[in-house]
Amino acid sequence: MSAGLIQTLVSCISSYTKRTDNTSGGRLGPSASDLRAASLQVDDYNGRLDSIRRTEHPQLFEPAPTSPKGSSNTTKLQTVFLDHTGSTLYAASHIRAHAEEMLSQIPANPHSRHTASQWTQAKIDHARDRLLAFFGTSARDYALVFTANATAAIRMAGELTPMDPKGGVYCYTQESHTSVVGLRNMAAERGVSVQPAVFSKIYDIAAPNSTRACSLLAYPAQCNFSGERFPLDVADKIHGMYAQAPGYDAQAHIPWWVLVDAAAYAATSPLALDTLRNGPDFVAVSMYKIFGAPTGLGVLLIKRSSIPFLNTKRRFFGGGTVAGLVYDRQWQTFRHDIESRMEDGTVNFQDIASLHHALDAHGRNYGSIHTVSLHVNSVSRYAEYAMNALCHSNGSPVCLVYGHSEGTSYGPTMAFNVKDAQDCFVGYVEVERLAVMAGIALRTGRFCNPGSSQKWLNLDADEVVKYSSLGIVCGDDHDLVGGKPLGALRISFGAMTSKMDIDLFCDFLAHHFKDYMLFDGSSAGSVANKTGIEVPQQSDKTNYALTQRSCSPTPVTPSTLHSARTMDDSQENDDVQVEIDQIVVYPVKSCHGWSVPAGMDWAITRFGLLFDRSFIIMRENSTVPMQQKRYPNMALIRPSIDVERSVLVLEFPGQQPLAISLLPENLALQGTESRVCGDVMQVSRILSDEISSWLSSALLVSCYLACDQRLLRDSAGSENSELTDTSSDTMTFGSSDDVQEIGISCTRRHNISFANESQILLVTQESAKQVEEWVAEESLCENPSSEIVSVGPMQYRPNIIVKSAAASKATTRAIEPFEELRWESVNIGFEQIFNVSGPCRRCQMISIDQSSAKTLKAPYSTLARRMRVDGKVVFGIYLDSVLDENHELVTIKSGKLLWVSM
Repeated sequence: MSAGLIQTLVSCISSYTKRTDNTSGGRLGPSASDLRAASLQVDDYNGRLDSIRRTEHPQLFEPAPTSPKGSSNTTKLQTVFLDHTGSTLYAASHIRAHAEEMLSQIPANPHSRHTASQWTQAKIDHARDRLLAFFGTSARDYALVFTANATAAIRMAGELTPMDPKGGVYCYTQESHTSVVGLRNMAAERGVSVQPAVFSKIYDIAAPNSTRACSLLAYPAQCNFSGERFPLDVADKIHGMYAQAPGYDAQAHIPWWVLVDAAAYAATSPLALDTLRNGPDFVAVSMYKIFGAPTGLGVLLIKRSSIPFLNTKRRFFGGGTVAGLVYDRQWQTFRHDIESRMEDGTVNFQDIASLHHALDAHGRNYGSIHTVSLHVNSVSRYAEYAMNALCHSNGSPVCLVYGHSEGTSYGPTMAFNVKDAQDCFVGYVEVERLAVMAGIALRTGRFCNPGSSQKWLNLDADEVVKYSSLGIVCGDDHDLVGGKPLGALRISFGAMTSKMDIDLFCDFLAHHFKDYMLFDGSSAGSVANKTGIEVPQQSDKTNYALTQRSCSPTPVTPSTLHSARTMDDSQENDDVQVEIDQIVVYPVKSCHGWSVPAGMDWAITRFGLLFDRSFIIMRENSTVPMQQKRYPNMALIRPSIDVERSVLVLEFPGQQPLAISLLPENLALQGTESRVCGDVMQVSRILSDEISSWLSSALLVSCYLACDQRLLRDSAGSENSELTDTSSDTMTFGSSDDVQEIGISCTRRHNISFANESQILLVTQESAKQVEEWVAEESLCENPSSEIVSVGPMQYRPNIIVKSAAASKATTRAIEPFEELRWESVNIGFEQIFNVSGPCRRCQMISIDQSSAKTLKAPYSTLARRMRVDGKVVFGIYLDSVLDENHELVTIKSGKLLWVSM
């Protein structure tokens, strides 16, 4: 453990003891025993773990540099992988051995009978036996059916269970994965009642006096949200209840069937099915969660004694499942063995063959699943102590860990949220973005576990339904509503997780979130004082005070548009004159920007800057515009606008320039639907094979170009007045209270079109220079010999860059860094043109080098430590045009002076 973390542990223990928060159900702090984390031992397979990580998982480390003979070439860890519940890491020896076998043998369709097919069938049969042994059973007690994944195995179990519509029940527990919950639709279609339940109630529900007909109980062996574990002997206990009930028939199946979702559990723990007198009827398992690969393979274990009672009336059957079949009569007969009968079509025989190498590598590296279990349990204990010991200076915890309380069994999975020194939640999206920049792989959201997320996050069903109706879905950037988290962060451990991984992760949390400490050790509040930013506490103004937020932060929303105000020569002292340094237009959303030539007048429309974000790139199978965060090469698509010819020209390395008309009448258009930040829009697809092929070749994915006709001018040079969307004049988000609560901009979607939150982003040279100095300072402290990364204002993808105007009169002064957060409006001459709608929340996209498309740590990680508003990383301010369609033409250009009002 690092010295800093040990010091944190020791200092924290004296001021903070373990307690439980009744409102959130999570564990808030450590007990005195947490001091043991400083010396707690983590199992490392008798000192072999580091060697295993470097030889079997080289992808965790930077490529080894070429070193002179005799010098050290120790590689540096580049990824802290803590998402093993999502998928663990495959062993290099597994992949190499499988590749060698594929090159030396001929795996063939096992339905054929030649030599290669027989070799393949033998591999499949042997793989079944080896997996059954791995799960602690044999073919005598369980059949093993290969499926596409654990979800397919769960679905198959539901189809095979003879649930009776006359009194039967499908019961699933609160901690169930979405795939288990999904069986309720199948049950409902059969007329079977559905009953969700907390685990402690399942024995009452399954009791003989409570059961009327054949039913199914499904539960996870390990919750993939909190890591809570549940006993594998549930079926045995239920069977015991019926064995003592009157009328028990030992030759028949009891009314309750049991399905265990063991996908998360089996990855690091032995199932040991042979230790159960009456094991579950079905066990669903995923291969890649255990071995890392192959990904397209799951298994369903079916208890042999239950097979005679299965529901074998299938709605569909595929090749290989039938023993006889005629095409012109409703007659077929199925194969007798359950494996062949249920494996529709040709099984994934190449991946099944690779399982032998996966099992070999697993055994060679770790010995058995039992030793893996001992290792991950020690890692879990260490992580639990370390995270619960992370405290702010006032003793309040940095992390709220869900579950992991004494007296309950938990696996190597921890869900949590980060809290600030005022005991307010920090948005998990912000934490995730910083983790990505730090090379840490973790999971965020609700983890496909609706019941656990509702339980631990204190979300009721009405809230979830309400937020969904407002466009908030799992996986988007809405992480807090009224200060309450809508999801969590999750770290999970695997066979190759090391003590160093936990130390680095805890150091990351302490560095970024403990007291919001700055790089130089000063408090975050001093940033506001140093930059002179003090926002007056007035009821009609949004509080943008840096990092000083309440537990119910005011959402960033645009101010109400108000009429242009006349200003005389006597400006108030708080007002300041600024000069436009550069104007940048982004014709294609998420691609590179085009700088308007110096001195050229550029029009401002009611949609913002002319031609800004007039186009989006869409994938063929998606309604969401492509974004540079996922496709960094979009930064290399460089646009330019030929104003005289009304043509947009796109350039990309290695491809011929592409010219696209900016006149709608010259484009072949077709209406289609798009979703921008959750809002549904009707847009126009450009029907051009040339354009689609050019974009697809550049981005290496099938895509096309779409536009908003309103943002393109017609042949006369004016705005096209014919709207192409069918939405109402005001985009509907729900009631105004709902909009305010979730922080969605009230700006009408039809007036900002493809922009995320607002029409125009303004940044100042002074603020950009301050961040660049911070980046240089941090870079030199971390590595004095490192090359300083230049971070100019263009890195923030602004539309307007301003700087201090030259002194023209006594009241003119220089712009202070970040004072733009206090600006309210921007005027040209005596007329208000822009309204400030709030600070721009930044994501890791600003760390994509717009020249090379490479990802940098700066400036996002620096801003995250220095600049937060309401817990969000911000830089720059949003402007909305106050112009309407009847306003006379207004233009701006570099060198022009603007008045800003505060």
